Amino acid sequence: MKRMVRQYVTKATQLMQWGKIVLPLSSIKFFPPQFVIRNPVAQGVKSAFREGYEAAVIVFNLKNLKELADFLGPAEFPKFMGRFRKVFREAVEAEVEEEDIISLHDFYGDGLSLYVRAGHDRNGLSVIDSIMIKVAGRGRRELHAEFPEAQMVLETGYMFVEKKHYSIQEAILKAHQQAVAMAEKRIESEFNEMLFIMGKIISQKEIFLLAQPIIDVATKEVRAWEMLTRGPAGTMLENPFTLFSVARQTGKLYELELVVLEKALEEIRHIESEQDIFINFTPLTLGNARFIRDVKRLMHKYKNISPKQITFEITERDSIEEMRDFIYNIKVLRLMGFRIAVDDTGSGYASLNTINEVMPDIIKIDRSVIENIDKNSVKESMLKGLLLVAREAGSLVVAEGIENEEEASVLTRNNVDLAQGYFYARPRMLEKKIAT
Repeated sequence: MKRMVRQYVTKATQLMQWGKIVLPLSSIKFFPPQFVIRNPVAQGVKSAFREGYEAAVIVFNLKNLKELADFLGPAEFPKFMGRFRKVFREAVEAEVEEEDIISLHDFYGDGLSLYVRAGHDRNGLSVIDSIMIKVAGRGRRELHAEFPEAQMVLETGYMFVEKKHYSIQEAILKAHQQAVAMAEKRIESEFNEMLFIMGKIISQKEIFLLAQPIIDVATKEVRAWEMLTRGPAGTMLENPFTLFSVARQTGKLYELELVVLEKALEEIRHIESEQDIFINFTPLTLGNARFIRDVKRLMHKYKNISPKQITFEITERDSIEEMRDFIYNIKVLRLMGFRIAVDDTGSGYASLNTINEVMPDIIKIDRSVIENIDKNSVKESMLKGLLLVAREAGSLVVAEGIENEEEASVLTRNNVDLAQGYFYARPRMLEKKIAT
């Protein structure tokens, strides 16, 4: 009887150790595992949405939990799991900005789920990817140093929380389930369903494009349009964050971005536009060895469209240093007549490094620099510095995310070339025969 009691206590202790919800840094609290979606998580996600951010969940699952328990035994396994939680919490604290952490959870005992806020543009995707890789790598190294004989198999995946869902708690749970499916890539799981759906979207080109005008700051005339992608209307993939995150994790990102290019060319031909068109591409696609061949094929199909009308806008901050074909492809695209823009300038070192590597024709200044610039002299000094960088690189400047007249006035007095944002116009469908 005593032996049975001891076994029960040991098992209960293990379960209790795994029944924790770890909230950010200084405000760590613990809750039992049945309260999966607690108010702190929902409130954190709501707060991120209110502040104009996206929210995403990243899961770190131990695939071989049972094998680890058998290998380590009842004495060492609880220690390993305790260290697993502590090491990954420390990795999160080291690799993620404190204000971007919503919560870190132990949901089901086989891994951890990290909720973070992400930027309001597609650069948020590469940020999530980077967090996932850095936290997982750091956690693996730390645990391997302490338990070198324990062969940990860690699976990772992520998903954005859907903003339009009628229930925030259900949206959080749904995002978590989809992230787990991405991590586990199980047979007969949601991963295969998403793979099928993404394949169908690509094969049938089931996306649509909106366009936001890029305005001449001095004359207030429309000089160009940026094409913005949306997935199938009325579905979870209509949201571009979800669409591109699923495409990235299912290995369909390159094919999706080619569909975006073809759709944009179709749009230009249909409306007979002669204005410049900006189209977003990740460095992963621009650095693909097949990209130049595929661009030439599409331009041959749309012979009436000049490459000089198209600007390839480099989104996200994937590292370009290890992309052997990236710089080569950029040079070839320029020889073909295309222009190159770098997005999100001013949001971090990576964008400035990309400018140095690419020497773009156009530099787009991130909303984080522009927001409340009329009330912040430091931000205006940053803008002036970026304008100097642009002049040295021979680049035009587009200021993004202008939302009011006060911000626009700062651009005028600093002689910024171009601007876009809700102050000028919201994204919309393009119409035939755009006025020039």
